[in-house]
Amino acid sequence: MTNSFKLLALGGDGIGPEVVGCALKVVESAASGEDIAIDVAEDLLGGAAWDVHGTFCTDQTFETARSADAVLVGAVGGPQWDNIVLPGPPEEKDGLMRLRMGLDAYVGMRPARSFASLESLLPYRDGLATGADVLVLREMTGGAFFGTPRGIDRPQGGPRVGYDNSIYDENQIARFAHAGFRLARTRRGQLVCADKANVMETYVLWREVVSEVALEYPDVAFECLYADNVSYQLARDPKRFDVILSDNLFGDMLSDQAGAIAGSLGMLPSACLSGLAGDGGRTSGIYEPVHGSAPDIAGGGIANPIGTILSAAMMFEHSFARPDIARRIETAVNTALEGGCRTADLGGTATSAEMTEAVLQALR
Repeated sequence: MTNSFKLLALGGDGIGPEVVGCALKVVESAASGEDIAIDVAEDLLGGAAWDVHGTFCTDQTFETARSADAVLVGAVGGPQWDNIVLPGPPEEKDGLMRLRMGLDAYVGMRPARSFASLESLLPYRDGLATGADVLVLREMTGGAFFGTPRGIDRPQGGPRVGYDNSIYDENQIARFAHAGFRLARTRRGQLVCADKANVMETYVLWREVVSEVALEYPDVAFECLYADNVSYQLARDPKRFDVILSDNLFGDMLSDQAGAIAGSLGMLPSACLSGLAGDGGRTSGIYEPVHGSAPDIAGGGIANPIGTILSAAMMFEHSFARPDIARRIETAVNTALEGGCRTADLGGTATSAEMTEAVLQALR
């Protein structure tokens, strides 16, 4: 019996449409000959949607995303849209944030691992990052990114004042922490909570709640570290970490830093899930590379598509319940890299299309 899935592809801005197009070729090839059928719909998001519809995410796009099994996004944003001022909450000003909030995609999974064939590119001494495999978990629907009130006051004759409000309630923290400990159980059984409980009340509560949840997972080695120390330790000894659990703000920063393990931000995938499925189950999610829209190279056909391709692999695992296909895609990426194919960010000359073709050849 063939399983059918609905996939919404949103190229977004800059290099986004280019890398999503590459990933869709891999999705089609990986699904070929399997007992699955993937119905792909494409639409606009971010600045591309603004230019056509005057909004960063239309209601129709949102409804299509809500009815889809998975959403694959390229990247959003660019300087031409940076100064557009809109009323309302943050999710009305950013199409991707609207999808994350509206789909309640709160579990942000951002894996980073070293590739043996790319170790010469890493900013580590030989062997220090060999075998490094870190999963940064970023809470995606709360904290400073969504808290209100926020804004910039511009009083007549006085100094301008900018402010953001970082807010979490204990239920938001607890459900995210449970997801983190469950994921740690499937890996090496270690979890570090990254916070700033020494200076901010939000993080005092964060540490309290995560520590309470930890008591339900005695089989997972658990510790709390200040986020700045996690950043230092990640640079000094990346292999000491398994799962790093953090809020929206620090999770964003630490996942970018983890890109050094993989050799480039262009290598990093991510998933934003609406919870974790049980064994053999599936959950809806938003899948996207960690990198931005890179407007300086947009249209040049030289962007690294691997982050998006590996995001598609995560989609097969979590939203389509086909971890076997996910492993095939990951193996094909590794084979392509070992064969010497490199885009410019990895010190090579391969185009996006050539990098994708190398993955496809290995997949076949």
